[in-house]
Formats: sequence, structure tokens, C-alpha cells
Amino acid sequence: MTVFMNDEAFIKKGFQISTDKGLLQVDVIYDYLNNDSYWAQGIPREKMEKAITNSMCFGVYTNDQQVGFARVVTDAATFAYICDVFVLPAFRKKGLSKWLIQSVVNHPDLQGLRRWSLATADAHGLYSQFDFTQITHPERWMEIFTPYIKPQ
Repeated sequence: MTVFMNDEAFIKKGFQISTDKGLLQVDVIYDYLNNDSYWAQGIPREKMEKAITNSMCFGVYTNDQQVGFARVVTDAATFAYICDVFVLPAFRKKGLSKWLIQSVVNHPDLQGLRRWSLATADAHGLYSQFDFTQITHPERWMEIFTPYIKPQ
């Protein structure tokens, strides 16, 4: 399903957000995640492509160029995990990341969920604007963490 998120201020500036996976520029996404993100460096391209295939994806575009991305892992009924969120450096400080997260949490297929989650090292201010808080009972959460590359 293609959903173009409407915000007149951004549309007038030539930006759009879409969930159409056919518009995704996988080279842009892979380059950013593999080379510039702190959370996915070293990810094999095949894993990233499989993750995209099996997730709801939001792309931010201007002039047929992808400039941002967010991925949501969800059952569309009870749970959603927001991940791989970025706006390319040249397009930051324009409010695009806020618009992107607003588009994600307001998407019609993601309403009525019992729990949303995400992990961030540096964007707490962004997510707190959308009522994200620290995990209420972190002692209840567990994980298996196997990064793609080991720190040097």
C-alpha cells in the first residue's frame, strides 16, 4: 500500500513520505546503515534487504532522491518496534525526522497497538515528543544481542 503522508509545509518544500517499497533506494539505505549509523555498521546487505522485505518501511524523498528512512517491525495488532531511522546529514535541521516519526506513529495501520518500542543512543528528545519514555520495567526485558562486527 502506498501512503503519502501529507503535511503542506513539507510538500511545498518538495518533500514527501511514502510507504511504497518500490520507491525505496536500497543503495542509499544500505550505504547509510552500513557506513554511517552507529547501530548497523557491518550489516550484510542481504540481511538489510530481508529486514526491509519483512517490515513496514517509510521513505522520505525530495526530487526523486531518498533522504530519510524508518523501518517498523510489527504485527499490526499489538506491537511495533521502530528502527533504522535516519535523515541524511545534508537534510537535517529541517524537521524531517519529526515529520517522519509523526507519520509512523499516526499511520492508520499502526493504530490501537498495545506497545511501541525503540532503542536510541542520542535521539531521546525527538522520541519524547511522541510520548516515548524509558522502559517502565526494564527488569522484565531480555535480549540476545549478536552484532555484525566486533568493536575494535
